[in-house]
Amino acid sequence: MSTAISSIRNLGPAYEQACARAGISTAEELRELGPDETYARLLKTGTRPHFIGYYVLVMGLQGRPWNDCKGKEKDALRKRFDALKASSHDKGRSDLEAALDKIGVIEKRA
Repeated sequence: MSTAISSIRNLGPAYEQACARAGISTAEELRELGPDETYARLLKTGTRPHFIGYYVLVMGLQGRPWNDCKGKEKDALRKRFDALKASSHDKGRSDLEAALDKIGVIEKRA
């Protein structure tokens, strides 16, 4: 069975396109990866980090409206987001360098 990513609550065509760039093509694959691995892949393939985009994904995978995230839960998600951003987004590297790194042409930066 192959279900569109946009079938997941809160996720529309733009999210589906970002997932496609990251090699994620179905809702089943996204669910299997989970929110953190999915978002890390999105960041590594050029999606700009944005906290709302992350928690929209988390809430959607839980079947909840995006604006249901509040208080301590939101604070905990912020910490997870910040860790993902720090480990998966290299703002000092150009898109070309990131693409070359992905295919193994240049070395990863420390």
